[in-house]
Amino acid sequence: MELNFDKMNGLVPAIIQDNSTRTVLMLGFMNQEAYQKTIETGKVTFFSRTRNQLWTKGETSGHYLDVVSISADCDQDTLLIKVNPHGPVCHTGADTCWNEKNEAEDIMFLKELQDFIDKRHEEMPEKSYTTSLFRSGVNKMAQKVGEEAVETVIEACNGTDERLIYEGADLIYHLIVLLTSKGYRIEDLARELRERHSENWKKH
Repeated sequence: MELNFDKMNGLVPAIIQDNSTRTVLMLGFMNQEAYQKTIETGKVTFFSRTRNQLWTKGETSGHYLDVVSISADCDQDTLLIKVNPHGPVCHTGADTCWNEKNEAEDIMFLKELQDFIDKRHEEMPEKSYTTSLFRSGVNKMAQKVGEEAVETVIEACNGTDERLIYEGADLIYHLIVLLTSKGYRIEDLARELRERHSENWKKH
């Protein structure tokens, strides 16, 4: 990646974003040396303008920023760095330098669950319930989705709200497993629903 360090006298701004929650955590600056160290170590390193030296975020607090990806803007003079943070980012103890909470919305857990099930499908560890589902074959997995759907309907009609949520969660989990076995992800369903929400969508 070719960066333009000339516009700010050898520095580029680096926007730090949580890879999971998409929350912007902080803004720092990097010179070429800090940028290279960040790439080499996988931990975000900045250049301190007040101390005139490099500093790796977390070197004193232990709250490191593990790099997930680095990208430059269209002018090649600003970085967007997605990270997995270890603890709060701000020196005040706040999650972010804007004193915002860094919490993912519950709906985002569906992506985490999908990633977890993908990993199970790839590794197929022994004594895993998810592994046993994959090994049972598509017919059995589809049957399980049907069973969970029926149980969800029963709870909706004659059960409790608590059990409805419980069975509905079982249904979604088993549906994701089935989708994964067919080479799809929960995002494919979200994409289909988004398309249906557009004005130009027509029923197949």
